[in-house]
Amino acid sequence: MTDHTKAVVAFDAAIAKATTADDAFSALQTLVRDVVGAKLFTVMLVDWDLEVSRRAYTSHPETYPTSGTKPLNYGPWFDIVHGKRECYVANTIEDIAKVLFDHETINALGCQSVVNYPVIVKDKLIGTMNMLDVEGHFTPEKVETIRNVLGTPAKLAVLVATTL
Repeated sequence: MTDHTKAVVAFDAAIAKATTADDAFSALQTLVRDVVGAKLFTVMLVDWDLEVSRRAYTSHPETYPTSGTKPLNYGPWFDIVHGKRECYVANTIEDIAKVLFDHETINALGCQSVVNYPVIVKDKLIGTMNMLDVEGHFTPEKVETIRNVLGTPAKLAVLVATTL
């Protein structure tokens, strides 16, 4: 098992100094990059009253800006991420295309695999941490690492970002 202590300690230091939402999410992005890798990284926040999600952070603002909202994605993806509160994992662009309408843009960025990690606080889905990379990138071992190492930092980053 890989030791991620240095990366987690660096995240802890960065999140403690965060003064903006971007600072908090940038710290999380660095941790994700150091622990499992991700060519594209975003954080979506959920507004249950309006039934929309909003991109709160992105590693690619020119392609995926943080402005605007989109309706919640009800269907198989929603059943996994919200209903079962599990990671949605797809390791081919064909599987991504089954649930994400923007699969062509994702593919154009060189990404053919995705993990959407549900951020649950107070027994409620408040957002997702989204990691994308090349085909087959998110092995079962990496998904387990996401659950075991990145889950709590994801919650912390979202909570810090939404209180600044």
